[in-house]
Amino acid sequence: MTKFVQPMTEFLAKQSLQWRYQPPYDLYNVQADAETIAERLDGSYQAVFENETFIGFFCTGTSARVPAGYDYGVYEEACVDMGLGMDPVLTGKGNGYEFARFIIEQIGNQKGTLPIRLSVATFNKRAIRLYENLGFVKVDTFFNDTNEFITMIKG
Repeated sequence: MTKFVQPMTEFLAKQSLQWRYQPPYDLYNVQADAETIAERLDGSYQAVFENETFIGFFCTGTSARVPAGYDYGVYEEACVDMGLGMDPVLTGKGNGYEFARFIIEQIGNQKGTLPIRLSVATFNKRAIRLYENLGFVKVDTFFNDTNEFITMIKG
């Protein structure tokens, strides 16, 4: 299976915003409003394809950060922040490792040697285990109004 990336398009942004995750992962369900679509088109998002099928996306920079983390100072270290999303029909089926590994490789190719940081809700044990298997380590904990998060860094 051949994976590749391309810049996010309006069509793909709208498609990804229609994805719906089941509880407890419904935290990742995002409204498809003009502001969110504009963010996905600002150049920080890229679409991931396997063969010709759109399977997910990733973003880097401030788009990958949880805003509440700023209040806790978790984004002060120089890193490339990474966020990702996979089509929910593919999640929980052993696809995450290769998907995330491919994204990490793409970020390394595009952004150089800075460490990669991500933020993940602590209830998402499945993702945390995946990230640990990919070499990320837990660094900081912070909270927003509804959830606890951790940052993880891969040097």
